[in-house]
Amino acid sequence: MGKNFLGTGAAAVLSSLAVFGFAGSAEASGPDLEAEAAILVDAETGKIIYQDNIDVILPPASMTKIMTEYLVHEAIEEGEISWDQTVPISDKVRELSHVRALSNVPLRPDEEYTVRELYESMAIYSANAATIALAELISGSETEFVDKMNEKAAELGLDEYEFVNSSGLNNNSMGGLHPEGTGADAENMMSARATAKLAYNLLDEYPEVLETASIGRKSFKEGTDDEIDMVNWNWMLPELDLPFAYEGLDGLKTGYTDLAGNAFTATAEREDLRLISVVMRTDSREARFEETAKLLDYGFDNYEHEEVAEEGYQIEGHETLPVSRGTESEVSISTAEPLTLLLHRNEEADAYTPNLTINGEFLDEENQLTAPIEQGEVIGYIDFEYTGENSEEYLSEQLEEAKRVPVIVNEEVEKAGWFSLGMRSIGGFFSGMWNNVADTVKGWF
Repeated sequence: MGKNFLGTGAAAVLSSLAVFGFAGSAEASGPDLEAEAAILVDAETGKIIYQDNIDVILPPASMTKIMTEYLVHEAIEEGEISWDQTVPISDKVRELSHVRALSNVPLRPDEEYTVRELYESMAIYSANAATIALAELISGSETEFVDKMNEKAAELGLDEYEFVNSSGLNNNSMGGLHPEGTGADAENMMSARATAKLAYNLLDEYPEVLETASIGRKSFKEGTDDEIDMVNWNWMLPELDLPFAYEGLDGLKTGYTDLAGNAFTATAEREDLRLISVVMRTDSREARFEETAKLLDYGFDNYEHEEVAEEGYQIEGHETLPVSRGTESEVSISTAEPLTLLLHRNEEADAYTPNLTINGEFLDEENQLTAPIEQGEVIGYIDFEYTGENSEEYLSEQLEEAKRVPVIVNEEVEKAGWFSLGMRSIGGFFSGMWNNVADTVKGWF
C-alpha cells in the first residue's frame, strides 16, 4: 500500500493511499452574520473555520491597540522597558488625555504613572492618550512607533494593513496632534484576516495578555482626584454579568470610529479549544457582540481537536526503511510525538492522507538510509493532507506546514565493518553463481 520513493536530493516522499475516517475541513456554510467582514480561527493551529470578506481592507479602530500591546510585551521581553517603570507625560499626551469626547484617563506631567497602569488603561478602557504615552516611551515619538508598527506587521506576515497611529483613532479627531508624516484625515486600515493573524501572534507569543484583557472593571489612580472606574468595553466578559456575557471569553479588543463602525476581536476557550474571532463594521455596539456570539457558537458546536496520529504511529506499508552499509538491512521508523488536528464533528466522508517525507541528507543515491544511524534520530516527518471535497485554509503557509510530526529511527544501526560487507558481497556472488548453475543443470534434463 503506497508509492515508491520519489526522486532524490532535498527529500524523498512516500504517500500512503490508505483513507482514514477522520473528519475533514471547514464546511462551506456557517452562521448568517450581519457584518461587513468576519473570520473565525482556531488559536492553536491557525486553521480558518469561517470566513467572509476577510481580505477587504477596513478600519480596525481601537483593535489597532492589539499591535501596540504586542510591541509593549516585546519591549518588556527584550528588557527595553519594565512594568514598574514610570512613563513621562508629554504635552501632546496631556492635552489629548483631557479630550472628553475620546476614550481616556486624565494624565498630568506632574503625576507618576507606571507602564502597567497605562497598559491596563489601554487594554481595559481603551484609553487613547495612555496608548500614545506608551508609544512615545518605546520609540521616542509616536511617529517612530508607527514605523515600528508597520515593520512588525510586515515581519508577522500581515498582508493587508496600514498603520498611521498607535491608538486607532481617526487622525482628524486628534486636533492636529496626529503623528507627523501621516495625513490629517488618515485612519489605520487592516483586513479581518490580518487582524486575526495579529491576534493569533499576540496570544501565541504573549498569552499573559489575557490576564489584563479579561479584567472587567478596575479603578485608575484609586484614591486620587483623577480616580476613574474603568469598565471594560468588552461586554462579553462574564465578570461584568451583562446580557452579552459569554462562557469562556477572556479577551480581546473592541473598536469604534465613525468610519470603522463597531468592530470586535474576541477570544474564548472551552475545554481544550480556544477560538479567535473578528467582526468588522457591524451596526452597533450590541451587534458586534451578538455577531461574535454567533461565530463562537458555530465554532464550539461544530469543531474539536482530535488526535489523528499517536506517538509511535506508522504508515501501513512503510513501517521500515532500507539501510545501506549497515549491520542491519532495514530499520523501523515511527512518529516521535502525537499529532492533533482541528476536525469538524459531523463530516464523515472527508479524509486525510498521511504522507511521509524523508530528509534527503540521510539518503544515498538509491534512496536508502546510510549507516550509522542513531536511535531516536529525526530523519523526516509525516503530515496529513486533506483530500475531502471542501477547502482547508490556515492563516499562513507556515501554520499549514506545522500540521506535521517528526519521524524517528526506532533502533540504532551501526555501520558494518569491511569484513561483513565483504562477506555479504561474496555471499551475493556465490548465490548468483549457484542460481546460474542450477538453471544450467535444469537445462540438461
